[in-house]
This record gives sequence, C-alpha cells and structure tokens, in this order.
Amino acid sequence: MTPRRVVIVSRIFAPEPAAASFRLRALARGLTERGAQVRVLTTRPPAGTEIEPEPYPVRRWPVLRDRFDYVRGIVPYLSFDVPVFFRLLLTRADLVVSEPPPTTGMAVLAASVLRGRPYIWYAPDIWTTAAEKMDVSPLVKRAMQVMETLAARRAAGVLTVSEAMGRELQSVTGVAWEKVLVAENGIDTDVFRPDGPVADPGAPYFVYAGSMSEWQGADVFVRAMPRVLRAHPDAQLRFFGRGSDIDRVEEIAARTAPGHVVFEGLRPAAETAEWTRGAVAALGAVLPNIGYDFTKPTKIYAAAACGTPVVYAGAGVAAELVEDNGLGAAVDHDADAVAEAMIAALDRRRDPALAEENDRLRRRRADWAAENASLAATGSLAAEWLLQGFPD
Repeated sequence: MTPRRVVIVSRIFAPEPAAASFRLRALARGLTERGAQVRVLTTRPPAGTEIEPEPYPVRRWPVLRDRFDYVRGIVPYLSFDVPVFFRLLLTRADLVVSEPPPTTGMAVLAASVLRGRPYIWYAPDIWTTAAEKMDVSPLVKRAMQVMETLAARRAAGVLTVSEAMGRELQSVTGVAWEKVLVAENGIDTDVFRPDGPVADPGAPYFVYAGSMSEWQGADVFVRAMPRVLRAHPDAQLRFFGRGSDIDRVEEIAARTAPGHVVFEGLRPAAETAEWTRGAVAALGAVLPNIGYDFTKPTKIYAAAACGTPVVYAGAGVAAELVEDNGLGAAVDHDADAVAEAMIAALDRRRDPALAEENDRLRRRRADWAAENASLAATGSLAAEWLLQGFPD
C-alpha cells in the first residue's frame, strides 16, 4: 500500500514553541510536497498565540491545560485523547501518525483497529524510561509501559530521532528494529540562522531556550551564576520557555542571583532566534544517569544554526554531539564546572584578539547545522519513508 491520505495526531503542533511542534510540521510539509493529502488533528494553542496558515488543514480541539499552558497529566491528556478517538473514527485516512503520550497512542491504536488501517508511532522520547525516574505510583509506571509497548509493537512503523533513542525503545518495548526509521532531530534553519536581527539588552548574556523539566536540571546554570558574576559582574542569564520545574528554578534565582536571571516566558521562534544570535553561549542540560543520556536536546541544534556556542551540562550522546562537532563545551552537570565554562565563554567573547577566530567558529557551527540539523531534511526523509508503504 502507498498511503496518500495521512493524518497526524498530536496534542502539540506549530505554532506552539516545542521540538515536537516543528518536527511534525516538517513531516507534514514533507508529505504535502510529495503529493500526500495531509490533515493534522491537534489542540487549540494557548490564548494569544498567532497561528500561521499551513498548506494543509489543521483541525484544533479545545483541551485542558495547566497553569503553564502545557497539556500535561492524565486528565489533560484524556481531554485530547478521548475526542480524537471519535474524530479518527470519522476521518478517512490511509495512514495515521501518532505522537506521544502513550495514551494518545492507545486512542490511535484503537481507532486504527476499528477502521482497519495502519498507523506510525513517532517516538522522540521513551516515556517508560522517564516514568521510572518520576515520583509516580508503580501502577502508573506499569500502565505507561504497557501502553507504550502496545503503541510501538502494533504500529506499522516507528519513527525516532536518534539511533540511541531507537535502541532504547527496542530494549524497553521489544519493537522489531526493522520497523524503525531514525530521522535525526533538527531545527528550522530558515528561522535559526547566523544572519538576522540580534537582541542587545546592553549586557552580555546567556540564553536557555526550551523546556525546564525536572529531568533537565536547568537550575545548575542559576547556581553557577554567583561564581560567574564574581568574574563578570554585568552578566545575565535569560530563560525562554516554561516547564514543571520553573517554580524551583525561579526560587533559586531569586536567592542566588537577584536581578541577573530573567524569565522571559514563551516567545515566538523568530524572537528566540534573535536572542540566541546575540548570546555569549546557549545553555542546555540533562541530568546524567536517570535514563535520558540518549537524548539530543533541540537547544543544541538551534544554537549551532545561529552560530552560537553551546555550554552543555550532562553526559551521553548530547555531550558527544557538542564535543565531536566543535559546537561548544560539554561539562559535568555541576555548578562549578558550568561556571568555569560560562566564564571561559565570556572571556573569549570579550577578548579582541579572538574576534576573527570567533567569527570563523560561528560560521563553521552554522555551516554544520545547515548540513546536519535541518528539520526540512528530516521531514523529507521521514515523509519519503512513510509514503513507501509498510509490510503487513
């Protein structure tokens, strides 16, 4: 079978600023460019969000959101999953693409069985692995594992964002490797690019752009600030995004570096790119040894595409990505190690003798991103694979 009518199901989609939103939009555009009839079933974005027109229909459904405007938690998930199950029953499609959480996977699986059509499980994260490190009941963990395993095994194919992620999914769910396509994560290099407007708040700053969840430990950068400020008293740290850990990070910032840590909230991608271009360095982190060492945060790609160096706190494949490609510094998830890297980045930025070298490195990082981290290329690869059809 060669699917032509493709439905993408996700609780999050562009223009909400998240890696999943833009990855799925790249897939939808790649499918459309190849002649597929694409439809997206998703949620209404937070109030005030400007929705850009797409070359395919996007059907949005009202859902429950938390105070950070996330669709997070069992009840908010189900506020999307239950209606989308019935919407899928009434939707003609040759193929359905399902984004996590696993509850959505169950809605898609059930509707696909009833309609007799295949679906694809798009797995950028391993929810079972994450649940093992969360403070939730064993019953919830077991339910998550069962749902994720069923979603992956019953799928006609599985998309994932790195080989390490795919191997972890295979280990957790037992999905056959021949069903998996690795379509590397990336960034919109039309938005995140080295040329363009540059933010200038009048002081050197670092930027952390993206989710602040417990498993990332973004507070390590705040705890590094007192030492950074002793060397560079005018330095700033600016957070763009939200997440379940933001209250704790804000509280630490108020105690340790008042007036030097700014929480900007969610901003459009183009505005985030302006701040990233002007930053001394972009910051990213993942707590080591909690089951996420196989992730490659999109923050790394966004920074590289703007030519901005990265200070990454953590281990695993993301640290290797930074080090192996000259994208910045990868250090331990430790406030002192992070502070040293931030100070070194500030020293380098302010040394006039290194200006020419810094420009050369900026161009090299941007060139690397254009070649290796383009979401358009990722979307095209995934779309081509989907439209080839799958064995029974």
